[in-house]
Amino acid sequence: MSDNQGRSEPFILFKIADITFGVPSHAVEQLEMIGEITPVPNAPDFVDGVVSSRGRVIPAINLRARLGLERIPYNLQTRLIILCAGERTVGLIVDSAREFIFIPTEAIQPPPEELSGLSGDYLEGIANLEDRLVCILNVNEVLDWADGYGPSSTSTTTEPREAST
Repeated sequence: MSDNQGRSEPFILFKIADITFGVPSHAVEQLEMIGEITPVPNAPDFVDGVVSSRGRVIPAINLRARLGLERIPYNLQTRLIILCAGERTVGLIVDSAREFIFIPTEAIQPPPEELSGLSGDYLEGIANLEDRLVCILNVNEVLDWADGYGPSSTSTTTEPREAST
């Protein structure tokens, strides 16, 4: 019997398109309605800009754009999930986020090897629940996306996006 048998971990669930994702609740500092985002010139396409949260300026990553999905306009369901790990903080723009659940650790499986290099890098695992599959994000990989894209940083490795006016 595994040490994880019978254990559950808390997750915040959110949606992008019709895909349910989860992040460990300990990595979520705040969940809020989308507010004002300040565009940053030369930021990559998936960085919509920066936001102010608790006195800090943090990058706002549009998860739809980062995953290669069609962008949609923000609406009343759109949420900003503030993720933290150590000194690193990032805001994830998601379609909706309304659920907090405990997922049994034995329900979380590694991503299929066939996804390695495609989505396997940002997926920590996939939870196979009775009523759905939940893609568990690798928080450190998501935070790595934002490294170098703050308001005073520039990047030479990603295609820049023109700031909207």
